[in-house]
Amino acid sequence: MWLPFALITFLMWGIADFFYKKGNPADDNLSHWRTIIIVGIVMGIHAFIILATNNFVFDISKLLIYIPVSFCYILSMGIGYAGLRYIELSISSPVQNSSGAIATILCMIFCSYVVSTTELIGIICMIAGVFMLTFVETRNPERKKIENKKYHIGFLAILMPILYCFFDGIGTFLDALYLDEYAILSETESLLAYEFTFFIVAIIGLIYVCGIKKEKISLPKEKNRCIAAVFETAGQFFYTYAMASNSTISAALVSSYCILSLLLSRIFLKEHLSWKQYLFITVVFVGIILTSI
Repeated sequence: MWLPFALITFLMWGIADFFYKKGNPADDNLSHWRTIIIVGIVMGIHAFIILATNNFVFDISKLLIYIPVSFCYILSMGIGYAGLRYIELSISSPVQNSSGAIATILCMIFCSYVVSTTELIGIICMIAGVFMLTFVETRNPERKKIENKKYHIGFLAILMPILYCFFDGIGTFLDALYLDEYAILSETESLLAYEFTFFIVAIIGLIYVCGIKKEKISLPKEKNRCIAAVFETAGQFFYTYAMASNSTISAALVSSYCILSLLLSRIFLKEHLSWKQYLFITVVFVGIILTSI
């Protein structure tokens, strides 16, 4: 049952990534905080809805137990939101989602799951495809002609998606331990712990932006962030169940959602794909099919 959950997560997060980019202007120094606030509030609302509609009693201690995982995820997302101000989505998304490679390798080393030959080939295809997309993107000669600082590529621009990759990979690996390998928390408990933690961070962000920085947050102006937050939250719901069922393969498959982000950015942001990019996108999709057999 893990495959439908992983594929839905792939779709939800790919769409969310696109709207994150649209909602993060380069000239707003607090852009990443605004995104954190919107996403945290939407996740908090979702968590309260789950409690209200499922008659579920949530033990607050579960939130504390899950803190290491929540910390890695929320930190990586905050870094990712900040990075979108400096770098194109078609570069940042593949780099960031190479975290699936880190998580999968860690799962294979430290967890009891043994992949089949077909699954292993599929994982290699996905990892290789994502890395080669990153390689092609960062060496695109057309990129040198771009003068808009929103697309400027420097040390900071590349560092942020790499840091995202590192922390998200560790978070995904910890999730595999918590949900799959040792079953420390149930799917619902981990989901609520994460969403309530994100909600708390959003409240802190709201105090910082509105109270300390004296900036306003207007929901009508946050349409793209709100859309991204809804898809992010929906993806998180299905992701939790995918990781609880088959963490090793789910981590690799879900990480490939950057391919959808790249396609959307090309179509709607009017960027162009080269034949090499189409080739490596195909390699990733072959990997997805092989891990799904």
